[in-house]
Amino acid sequence: MKRLLLICAGLMMMMSAKAQFPGMGGGSAAPKITGRISATILDSLTKQPIEYATVSLVKIKDNKAVNGGVTDAKGKITLQNVAPDEYKFIVGFIGYKAKNIVVKTTPEKPDHNAGTLYLGGSANTLNEVTIEGKKNIIENKIDRMVYNAEADATNAGGDATDVMRKVPMLSVDINGNVQLRGSAVRVLINGKPSGTMANSVADALKMIPADQIKNVEVITNPSAKYDAEGSGGIINIITKKSNAEGVSGSVNASAGTRQNTGNFNVTAKTGRFSANTAFGGMLAYPQESRVVFYNKLPFSEVLQDGVSDWKREMYNGSLGLDYDFNAYNNVSTNAKYNRFYNGGPGSSAITTNSASSGTIVSKTDMTNSNLDWNLDYRRTSKKQGEEFSVSGQLTQGRNTNDFINDYRTQTGVPISYTASDNVGKNREYTVQTDYVYPFSKSVIFEVGGKAILRNIKSEFTQNSAQNFDYDQNVGAGYSTIAFDLTKKIKFKGGVRGEYTAINFTDVNGNPVKNDYFNLFPNAILSQTINGKTTIKLAYNKRVQRPSLAYLNPFRNESNLINIFQGNPNLNPELSHNVELGYSTFIKGSMINASIFYRNTKNVIESIIKEDGSGKTLTTFGNVGTTQSYGANLFASYNPTPKWTLMSNIGVNTYEVNKIEGSLAGMNEGTYLNYNIFLRSATAFKGGWNLELYGVVNSPRYTYQSKTDPMFFYGGAVKKDILNKQGSIGLNVLNPFHRDLHIKTITQSSDTYQTQNIYYPLRSFGLNFSYKFGKLKFTEKKKIKNDDIKQEQQQGGQMGGLGK
Repeated sequence: MKRLLLICAGLMMMMSAKAQFPGMGGGSAAPKITGRISATILDSLTKQPIEYATVSLVKIKDNKAVNGGVTDAKGKITLQNVAPDEYKFIVGFIGYKAKNIVVKTTPEKPDHNAGTLYLGGSANTLNEVTIEGKKNIIENKIDRMVYNAEADATNAGGDATDVMRKVPMLSVDINGNVQLRGSAVRVLINGKPSGTMANSVADALKMIPADQIKNVEVITNPSAKYDAEGSGGIINIITKKSNAEGVSGSVNASAGTRQNTGNFNVTAKTGRFSANTAFGGMLAYPQESRVVFYNKLPFSEVLQDGVSDWKREMYNGSLGLDYDFNAYNNVSTNAKYNRFYNGGPGSSAITTNSASSGTIVSKTDMTNSNLDWNLDYRRTSKKQGEEFSVSGQLTQGRNTNDFINDYRTQTGVPISYTASDNVGKNREYTVQTDYVYPFSKSVIFEVGGKAILRNIKSEFTQNSAQNFDYDQNVGAGYSTIAFDLTKKIKFKGGVRGEYTAINFTDVNGNPVKNDYFNLFPNAILSQTINGKTTIKLAYNKRVQRPSLAYLNPFRNESNLINIFQGNPNLNPELSHNVELGYSTFIKGSMINASIFYRNTKNVIESIIKEDGSGKTLTTFGNVGTTQSYGANLFASYNPTPKWTLMSNIGVNTYEVNKIEGSLAGMNEGTYLNYNIFLRSATAFKGGWNLELYGVVNSPRYTYQSKTDPMFFYGGAVKKDILNKQGSIGLNVLNPFHRDLHIKTITQSSDTYQTQNIYYPLRSFGLNFSYKFGKLKFTEKKKIKNDDIKQEQQQGGQMGGLGK
């Protein structure tokens, strides 16, 4: 804890130094303050106002039009959101001579009133200036791949899960869980963690309309500025932003055979101040799912064949405020609340040792709620790219897990009755500061510090009341530098130090302490060839700490045959990653290929064993060290300008060298995992879009289990309506097969288990999207707590305690 306090003290010293050296600024780009230019246009003879006079604002240095409008009935006009610069203010109207004046605004004085301008009679008119631009769907940067969702018309009406399937190097399973090259990945929203994502990535993605996503960044080699968490890397979802004055927003809704969603957001902006609020919800109909468990222990066999009617409900809301004091100082705050509910009734027929023994009638209720609140200050300077920021974040969560099992014989005689409840509470405080200084356009230096204080409590009743109290405190400091070795070769590298202090009291009341310190270096070399081809070589070291779902010692007996319990004694994973990447653009088409090697120590995986009472216990353990070799190929080809074919293929090996004394596993050799995504998207006249896709997942291997391969497919047709302000569409998923059969075999030295899930997948849905004004998301780059391993949830079904 002393080291942690020293790191925090260093953090405060940095903040103090900033106060003494006001030259430190904020933002990785030029100051973004905007101003207003106003004028009144009158007839030079009659002195009467000229209504509908055309005004154009043209930047002097490149002669490009950046703003414009027409005067009102009083001859007045105000051009909003004008960046500080030197402009030509051009006024014209039919029958008058165009007037041209020079207007200059600065960050210190961003507003300018040109006063009264008089137009004299003439036959000259002012032609309208139109500016058009189009982004590539895929962009390749030194440390990340960027998918520009807003440039892909087929995204309208979908959600973030649909977008993720189109992103290079990502694989998305049927529940919406995301992996990067076969490994766990951290998902951020606008560069920061989200309580919604922490509870269930799969469910959270379903609540983000695709229309609100600007782009998705796939960061396979995160710099030292990011938390060292995530063996696979980081996904950063960037939402759309605008500087529109007045009120703007959007509404999205979908109705289908499996689930219904609705989302609404609105922004009000005036001058330096803006406010944004959003609300969303999802309701998934209860559908009958069949699950067949078979457990074989040394002295018993149990077959459990049952059905459940689970439903899912999700709600979230947010409020953000943002204010620019001037060109160099900004303060913003944002609060988000989300709530998930999963649960419902179920029943199972139990056969023990080949003889029918009875029926279990069950009911499970799981609720997860989370509140995130951020307060951020950012300061920039006249030196472009210089930035200083201080951020604070409070996260508070409450999760409940209640279940009832009534076990009776075929004739109704009670055998056993089990009921339990678990309340998990999570509170987290974070403070972070970052400073960016550009020595030149090609040399950029970054330094920063961060402190995270976490407290987790789990209260549960099981025969008697028990409590689990867990403290995890992390202090970190980092430094990075990026520069050009030559005109075509770039370098970016750095190092991050993280000290972790863990203290907790186990269920028996015994104190446990675990402190450790790690250094995490990273480096990237990138070379550009002929302006269209890039080759990259990268190395980084990463850590994967277990999240609360992995740690909670609550003994979950909602399934009487297969008990689930977390393990608070887990050690973090440590991985070394090397990647060689190649990317090229050929006449609008793109190929991105990479090969990689990853070595991970203390791999955390789910394991099963006999619990001493004749039942199977599923928990987590550090099973050993893995080596993984892999490759990824993403290709996009346009047979015609409006027809795009896309493929995303990933392959990686799986091999575990077990830790001495650990349980035996069924997969101690070398195995191959692969995933394939194929897509065809076509745009037609009249605003019509058609999309077809298919997903193939190979068998999935872990130390003790194998899941059979699976395949699913779908399509969508969308039509732009209401002058392209809205869209309506129809989508289908697995239309010719109701269920997706998922079979998993798990085996240890004393336990054998099979699980067959018949998941109702077939669905038909209708989507509607409408935007009014221009979308505005005021959330800025804030705290990024991406330092804990998260369990891959199956469609939102969670254990008792999770962040």
